[in-house]
Amino acid sequence: MDTRVIAARLPARLAEKPDDLAERLDRPQGWIIEKAIASYIALEEQRHRWTLAALADVNADRTIDHAEVELWAESLPESKRPRRLQTRS
Repeated sequence: MDTRVIAARLPARLAEKPDDLAERLDRPQGWIIEKAIASYIALEEQRHRWTLAALADVNADRTIDHAEVELWAESLPESKRPRRLQTRS
């Protein structure tokens, strides 16, 4: 596998975390950083896919009116309601 060195400036407290984790897991620091970056990128790629899917729904007029959502939320039992709706009734 081809590799490439990437440099980044990090706050000292954050830069210590991979060291601590590497020691605890008995893994090289580079392995920890590679996994962290790969995980972050996978998360951002998933968020991007969800955004594109949501935009496609909006463009296809597959939406729910806000008032309908409010009615649905208010129909939930008090313990299941979003916090901001728990005082309404």
